Amino acid sequence: MIDATNTPAAIADLYIAAWNETDPQRRRALIAQGWSEDASYLDPLAGVNGHDGLDALIDAVQRQFPGLRFSLLGAVDGHNDRLRFSWALGPDGGEPLARGTDFALLAADGRLRSVTGFLDQAPTA
Repeated sequence: MIDATNTPAAIADLYIAAWNETDPQRRRALIAQGWSEDASYLDPLAGVNGHDGLDALIDAVQRQFPGLRFSLLGAVDGHNDRLRFSWALGPDGGEPLARGTDFALLAADGRLRSVTGFLDQAPTA
């Protein structure tokens, strides 16, 4: 459940930090800190399970879009064991290449258990 130490904003910040971390060891530490061991991620382009799957997916996205970074858009909304937040992917200070909205379910310990992502703006070829 969300409490004072793991607010919706803090959970979303940790999520974004993992997606932006290019050092494999630091990224794995962020994934372990923010995601339960049985975590899953699903969006229109990918579906993975567990820390290894998440790490491989983040690495693949970073390779596909080198130098681009994720950022939160607007406020993070949360209640009970649910989160909703929007994000952008683009160059620092530049126009986003992609935008999306993610919905998350938290594990009992407050870490992410599942994330379902929707693409609001997808990159064009």
